[in-house]
Amino acid sequence: MDQRIINLFDEYTHVPLKRDVFLSRLAKLTGGMTAALAVLSTLEVNYAQAQTVAGQDDRIMAERVTYPGSDTTMKGYLARPKANGKYGSVVVIHENRGLNPHIEDVTRRLALAGFLAMAPDALSAAGGTPTDETQMRELFGKLDAEKTKQNFLKGLDYLKSRPDSNGKLGCVGFCWGGAMSNQLAVNYPDLKAAVPFYGRQPDVADVPKIKATVQLHYGGMDERVNAGIPAYEEALKKANVPYQLYVYEGAQHAFHNDTAGPRYNEAAAKLAWGRTIALFKEKLG
Repeated sequence: MDQRIINLFDEYTHVPLKRDVFLSRLAKLTGGMTAALAVLSTLEVNYAQAQTVAGQDDRIMAERVTYPGSDTTMKGYLARPKANGKYGSVVVIHENRGLNPHIEDVTRRLALAGFLAMAPDALSAAGGTPTDETQMRELFGKLDAEKTKQNFLKGLDYLKSRPDSNGKLGCVGFCWGGAMSNQLAVNYPDLKAAVPFYGRQPDVADVPKIKATVQLHYGGMDERVNAGIPAYEEALKKANVPYQLYVYEGAQHAFHNDTAGPRYNEAAAKLAWGRTIALFKEKLG
């Protein structure tokens, strides 16, 4: 697919552009509105492809949970191995698409790998992630950044307090959630491992606060996010923060999301996920 189309879609989902402006620009690239709508259908997520670990998989248990947030009750999706025990614990942080079937599946993947995992819903105060894309975009635009960060920090506290947690905490996030993973690393000294996928980097002045091992995953074609890599890496080195940095050549933003059409890169996704699980096993076991 024309890289200009993917870059335009990235701008639409992250700036964001208004839909009519986006479609007008897409039509110019594709030769008309009919072609634009056809291309858009391949770019938008397809949740029919979201399930790789069934919600009723008899090797795990999964449930809806709530915990106290910042002036709201936070909702979340939790999964862990079926056997009773104490498990390394991971907060899973969704993209700017909210808590959806794909992120629930990622949470179950972590449970299958031997972890207690929970995905909070950033839109809990609004009743939860809506299915309507336009409404969801509007709600994300209204989020209070500080309260939202506190809600995810409290999610770590909640996991740590559970009797099925071994008290060792990590986080993994994607896109918007990748940026939040970096913020949790800065603001939660007890965090053992943070894994941001193609997430905006923290302020370099805050990097010395990081106590966790940071594992960073970026798509080689993701120029918007990758522009912040050099300054972040330099700050990590200066602060002696343990980190691993991986750039997957030819991969797009959202390359890990197997519901994201042509942006999904199976080889890069599997390699990055294997590295993620290996780090969590090392740091949270």
